Amino acid sequence: MELFVNLLLAGLIALKDYIALHVLTCLIPAFLLAGGIVTFVSREAIIGYLGAAARKLPSFGIAAGGSFFVAACSCTVIPVSSGIYRGGAGIGAAFILLWVAPAANILALVYTGSILGAQMVVARLVSVLLMSFVVGFVMVYAFYWEEKNRVSTIQISGGQLMTRKNVILLLLLVAWLLAPNYTVSQGPYWQKVVVWAVGLLVVAAYALKTIDGERIKAWLKETWWFVRIIFPLLLAGVFVVGIIGALLPQEWIETWLGGAGLRQSFLATMLGAVTYFATMTEAPFVDTLMNLGMGKGPALALLLTGPGISLPNWLAIARVFGIKKALVYIPTIVVLGTLVGWIGGFILG
Repeated sequence: MELFVNLLLAGLIALKDYIALHVLTCLIPAFLLAGGIVTFVSREAIIGYLGAAARKLPSFGIAAGGSFFVAACSCTVIPVSSGIYRGGAGIGAAFILLWVAPAANILALVYTGSILGAQMVVARLVSVLLMSFVVGFVMVYAFYWEEKNRVSTIQISGGQLMTRKNVILLLLLVAWLLAPNYTVSQGPYWQKVVVWAVGLLVVAAYALKTIDGERIKAWLKETWWFVRIIFPLLLAGVFVVGIIGALLPQEWIETWLGGAGLRQSFLATMLGAVTYFATMTEAPFVDTLMNLGMGKGPALALLLTGPGISLPNWLAIARVFGIKKALVYIPTIVVLGTLVGWIGGFILG
């Protein structure tokens, strides 16, 4: 009974911390941004640049390059990725964003360099880019016929993505999403809330001034779709992760994650794959484990999969994109993370 109570408390504490630190300043702007992408971005233009019929290498490059500027964790990025997917982007580009943004955004890379050094930053960046193209091609060819049928009724002509006022609105939403963590990276949480509140006022004032009422209603309707589909699963997943964290002994990490073998890399990948990391929190965690004897290869695998996927991420992907896509994407990341960590262990020394 005591063990049950302790595990329950661990899950509730993880849930409390997640709600307190992420829902207000991260998820609310992310959901509104996702709804804005669906509402304001031209569906035909998305299909033209990132759609299933677009040339794969250029569209994958655009998706990967743009993802570096989205500082989001594995859960926060789901509304944005599913937003462009619902807007008409191809499955390859959507899942590249889903992978790259949490695994190697600019903020996380800079922070990793300050803690773990330039060598780990370069290894992380190169690994993410290589993995992103593999992920894109795997998802494209695994769901080729589904994608072809999904976009067959849309005219693929490129064209203007959105009007100037809508571009400004989405940029304000991105700034609102990033501002609390960028401007108050070390300060108390209430300062982040102040920055968030100022951003909310700016976004609301601009939207009310430039967007008509019907479009705002459509935007909020799309936003609510993301909230009701994704948010309950995120909470359930975070609760389970808290329990897993309480069950995982430190001695296990010290014993099984040292060296540069395939087994160590796989275990590090699985540890990252089920554990929730907010963006930038993975670097100090990995640094601690390396000081306890973790090898550089497993450390690289954990740097990639820790922020890149998580148990809440699994559940939300299955809910939003479908179980089949989750069953392809998640094992692909686990296999690639394991191989990259294994190879990286020998290259990094």
